[in-house]
Amino acid sequence: MKDSFFRSMTWLHTWVGLLVCWVLLLVFFAGTLSYYRYEMTLWSKPELHKNVFQQYDSTKVASELDKAQRYLAEHAPDARDWRVYFPTDRKPYVSYAWQTQPEEGQRRGKFVEHIAPLTGDQLITDVRESKGGHFFYRLHFDLHYLPAKISRWIVGFCTMFMLVALISGIVIHKRIFKDFFSFRRGKGSRSWLDAHNVSSVLALPYHLMITYTGLVTLMMMYMPWGVMTAFDGDSKSFRQQLSPSRVQVKPVGVDAQLVALDTLLPQVKQIWINEPIKQVVINNPGDQNSKVNFYRDTQEAVTDRRTAISFNGVTGELTSRGIDPDSGAQNTYDVLIALHTGRFAEHWLRALFFISGILGCAMITTGTLLWAVKIRQKQQKQIKQGATASFSLRLVEGLNLTFITGLPLATAAFFYANRLLPTELANRAQWEVNSFFIALAAVGILACFNRSKTAWRFTLALGGASLCAIPVLNALTSNSNLIDNINLQQWPLVGFDLMCVFMGAALFFARTKLITKTAVRPKKAAAVRSPKEGFNHASTATKEGA
Repeated sequence: MKDSFFRSMTWLHTWVGLLVCWVLLLVFFAGTLSYYRYEMTLWSKPELHKNVFQQYDSTKVASELDKAQRYLAEHAPDARDWRVYFPTDRKPYVSYAWQTQPEEGQRRGKFVEHIAPLTGDQLITDVRESKGGHFFYRLHFDLHYLPAKISRWIVGFCTMFMLVALISGIVIHKRIFKDFFSFRRGKGSRSWLDAHNVSSVLALPYHLMITYTGLVTLMMMYMPWGVMTAFDGDSKSFRQQLSPSRVQVKPVGVDAQLVALDTLLPQVKQIWINEPIKQVVINNPGDQNSKVNFYRDTQEAVTDRRTAISFNGVTGELTSRGIDPDSGAQNTYDVLIALHTGRFAEHWLRALFFISGILGCAMITTGTLLWAVKIRQKQQKQIKQGATASFSLRLVEGLNLTFITGLPLATAAFFYANRLLPTELANRAQWEVNSFFIALAAVGILACFNRSKTAWRFTLALGGASLCAIPVLNALTSNSNLIDNINLQQWPLVGFDLMCVFMGAALFFARTKLITKTAVRPKKAAAVRSPKEGFNHASTATKEGA
């Protein structure tokens, strides 16, 4: 421990932030993009950019259900389940989907989705394979390539470090409000510290919320002992009592006629009144133990709970009114999860969450850049004398270049792969993901040999140009472009293109800061001072040294 509480907190803040900052940057970056994962997924499937977008219409639900039931019975009679999706703000189209029976060695079957066009009866079935924005959503807590359980423990460990870094950062900011309004340009490490302070304080409530709720989302995994004690180790019974409407049913192997889905709508409307229906799921269609679940679109309600009105799939008997056991603890947990996912957020609030996430990335990057700049300043004398920088400094500078400039470039590579890879390529979605990590690895290899400003300018320029050209890529590889989408009011596609241009412009702006000349050093003070001036200067130096 250091010789004072303040210095102990400073030491703690520095090291808990530095040790995991690159994992946190990946998590924060991918999580921030996840606020627009449905928009990114829609962009990644250009086959859906024409004659698909529509709004929810309650008067068409019955006819759409009847049409969906007949279509699914014809095309997926042996499926594990059927699903009917109705238009929402973020998925503005009707689709019929099913999950096949899992093959040997598989946990789940293949998911197949066909899109209902706005006009015409022929469904859109030839849609390219792509993970779209769902890749970034899973990446921010599953890290890809690693087993999910191990990844979530790693992310939880790093998240706890970030929470400690945030709290210790608040403690050591004696002048938190004054520092917020202070930004000194061209002052070396002082400028990086100011940038770190501003990006931290500006979105501090968001940083605390997103970090704490991130731990809450997986608290049953990190702290399972209460559930294990109360339910004698039977976590399945706990989940069944927590959410009875989501209990899975198994087929019994006896054929039975599925009830007409549209005949169940009067009971659904009686319970939900005018609430829009988001999804209908039919488990074990054609089996005596089938089940029909209606899910509503919660829209802007601050909830992440997916309760369903359930019916017996053969008799049509109402088995659950979609009311799960209620408690203060459960409601609190639900609100915290909803705050983390942000699914309830309307457009302006979602944009605010996105900007706050970008500020979180800026907070992490300026923190690690500040450490590298200060250490290099301390070693500058030895470096000028011919000695090499320490291994820790070279490692940090290399990781900074790799992740700070590599993540935007890798994101651009992911979307370019989405449009340029052959549509018939086997395992195509995985190759899109591989392209992301190949681009990131390429920047990492560059960082092993060159960490100079030239390398930073090159990667920033490449990433900026790639992202700014995304609207052009879309126009050349799809049947729509930015102007057409504005005229047709297809705002999810417009928003995606503008988001890419915004990120690309930010990278170009960062590049211009590396081109500007180093600030001129102030002239040395006069060598001769009056006795009083010398005393005051010495006193100030003593205080600063203390």
